[in-house]
Amino acid sequence: MRSGSIVDDQGKLNNFAIEPQMYVTDQPQFGFNTNAELLNGRLAMIGFVSLLLLEAFTGHGIIGFLTSL
Repeated sequence: MRSGSIVDDQGKLNNFAIEPQMYVTDQPQFGFNTNAELLNGRLAMIGFVSLLLLEAFTGHGIIGFLTSL
């Protein structure tokens, strides 16, 4: 178990946070990747189905529903 205190190369005590281990993946984590596209598609499907349900239950589309509020 690590105590959190480290002695550096000059002999000074360093009791600040221990840096996490770095790791490198082959796939990008930002931008257009598979996970972002899956999330975007699923959110679009949820939005589309919720608009269909709104129209089925109220009898109006989204514009008619918002103007009746």
